[in-house]
Amino acid sequence: MALVPMETALQRLLEDVGPLDGESVPLKDAYDRVLAESIVALRTQPPFDASAMDGYAMQGADAQTTDGELAVIGEVAAGSTFSGSVEAGQCVRIFTGAPLPAGTDTVVIQENVDRPADGVIRLREPTAAGRNVRRAGLDFTTGDLLVEKGHLMRASALSLAASANHARLKVVKRPLVAIIATGDELCLPGSELGPGQIISSNSYGIAAAARAVGADVLDLGIAPDREDAISALVKQAVAAGADVIVTSGGASVGDHDLVHKVLTREGMTLDFWRIAMRPGKPLMFGRMDNIRCLGLPGNPVASLVCSQLFLKPLLARLGGRTFHQDIRTATLGAPVSANDHRQDYVRAAIEERDGQLIATPFGVQDSSMLRTMAASGGLVIRAPFQPASEIGDPCQLMMIG
Repeated sequence: MALVPMETALQRLLEDVGPLDGESVPLKDAYDRVLAESIVALRTQPPFDASAMDGYAMQGADAQTTDGELAVIGEVAAGSTFSGSVEAGQCVRIFTGAPLPAGTDTVVIQENVDRPADGVIRLREPTAAGRNVRRAGLDFTTGDLLVEKGHLMRASALSLAASANHARLKVVKRPLVAIIATGDELCLPGSELGPGQIISSNSYGIAAAARAVGADVLDLGIAPDREDAISALVKQAVAAGADVIVTSGGASVGDHDLVHKVLTREGMTLDFWRIAMRPGKPLMFGRMDNIRCLGLPGNPVASLVCSQLFLKPLLARLGGRTFHQDIRTATLGAPVSANDHRQDYVRAAIEERDGQLIATPFGVQDSSMLRTMAASGGLVIRAPFQPASEIGDPCQLMMIG
């Protein structure tokens, strides 16, 4: 089977992928969720003409002169109302957020008022008619479109929805990712290792990548290299309602690489397998009805790179999110050799000098070396058959730090 070009593989992976169905959630749970339905105002805000300051409410004509005194005929605070009407020569003590009494249209702030006697005030300076008042509907009115479908809900949008009297919102369902690690050699972190065993690390990086784009994660643990064991976890993922099943390891061509065989038996139709990229050549993708199946390589760095390149865009689209790789232009800080037929993603240390990004590839790029992956700020992208490059040459850099 010929190697699939990286861009072709990504295009096929995302083909016909759209947001999942919507679900209604309490407003408090809508943070970092994508709206499946636009938010329309259920009320007017403010619902009445309200004072924007602590001061005195009066008729505009009285606010524009400092001649004479005004009689204070009452008081109104936020949450209450003044039952009477204010005539010329009168005013009402008012506090921020309180509704303006009938007959008033202006608030003079308390700092601009003297109180020569009880129940009487005198203005220190004129105030323009209509000042310090928030008119009814200043923010929005009933029926206004406030936040459009597809918006990612952050703090301000949540507050707006609450102000518009929404107790619940319809949001795109979070994709559920079931993660299955495979391999007789794998043990959980904290284990005492036996001969030939290693710690299973891939699931943690895969889960982090999934959560970074808003997905929920179901870690089903480690399946030994037995078809029945892998099959049992695949069935568990299906029963849990997983939208994506991600396997780690077992997708290559070795005698113990059983994932493809098991997934096919469970109903998966293979779309592609083996990508013209480094690291990550043995990546596999298929469909099991509405479930996407992504078989990631077992080498830790390859698993992380493929999660960045394939898993994140897939989950973002299922969750209704916009996702773009952060690709920048940088300058090489070390030479790199000519490339072969595969697209390379080269781990590099990143620094900034005089406003220019410098990407210095690590000398050893073995896909088992997590230490250099953790130290990388980005991956230098080397196109197929790209010629050798020297220090100072421009390069394309995918930021991952």
